[in-house]
Amino acid sequence: MITIISGTNRTGSRTLQVATHYYKILQDLNQDVHLVSLVGCNVLERNDEVKELEAGLLIPSEKFIFIMPEYNGSFPGVLKALLDNSDIRKCWWHKKVSLVGVADGRGGNLRGIEHMTNILHYLKMNVHYNKLPLSRINEELDAEGRFLHERTLAAISEQVEGFVAY
Repeated sequence: MITIISGTNRTGSRTLQVATHYYKILQDLNQDVHLVSLVGCNVLERNDEVKELEAGLLIPSEKFIFIMPEYNGSFPGVLKALLDNSDIRKCWWHKKVSLVGVADGRGGNLRGIEHMTNILHYLKMNVHYNKLPLSRINEELDAEGRFLHERTLAAISEQVEGFVAY
């Protein structure tokens, strides 16, 4: 099972649009895929909601894709809170993960991707080599969240196909 985590709790985000695109690609590849949006999730403490998320998706998942927007030069605190308040041994240890950065600027959240890579290595996760920074996201997506540029679609497909085989 692959679980995609849209790494922000902001409503109407481009991050969730990107995560939904990844979800559709994986469905088309006949993968057992699930999408977690942090919108409306209370992950700021270890509570019943976090425990249900663990039991239903995080623990059973073999692979994860984190879609992470750039917040203040890194990734959102709500995503870190999810990691901090979950059972790290059961949810994360020795599992595979792919990282996608989302930013309106030029870097595509490269700094956040590298920051998260270090955290995930600490959590004994195997980070896929093809980390994809999506820059200038407002120029990449139309109003409905569809990607506009073939080169970007090709880069996403290459990343996803490589991760499925990983």
